[in-house]
Amino acid sequence: MSKHLAVSALALFCALSTVPALAADEVNTVPGLTAAGAPLGLHGVDPVALLRDGKRLAGAAKHTVVHDGVAYYFVSAENAKAFKANPASYTPQNGGFCTYGVSVGKKFDGNPSYAAVMDGKLYVFLNKEIFGLYQKDEQGTIARAAEKWPQIVDTAATDL
Repeated sequence: MSKHLAVSALALFCALSTVPALAADEVNTVPGLTAAGAPLGLHGVDPVALLRDGKRLAGAAKHTVVHDGVAYYFVSAENAKAFKANPASYTPQNGGFCTYGVSVGKKFDGNPSYAAVMDGKLYVFLNKEIFGLYQKDEQGTIARAAEKWPQIVDTAATDL
């Protein structure tokens, strides 16, 4: 590889690495695969602990459950067992994408540091500012997201 080509490739890599990764399918996952061979959902945060206790606890790879092609980590075997028994009760809404983003027809990263539980369902948001916008109209945001999600679920984030 020529020196010029190597420098160009490095410049391209650096430019691309500053752009946030956008998932192209139905579930928001982090890049790469877990030891279970599936991409990691919910940034590795235990969805059972988040939903039941409102605690953002990092799960452990030794307590992994793969559901619909996505790996979820749990803090305990008990939480993993609860998830296995009823995954639909614990997976984040809107494929784990930012609920506010979905409400405006976009797929932004859903960060479990900014999460809400409403009517027993888990919703995640991009950041503090977006979470604040959600808090100004919680019911409306969730209703708009529920209406938009079926329209964008199969669309790549980059195409929205």
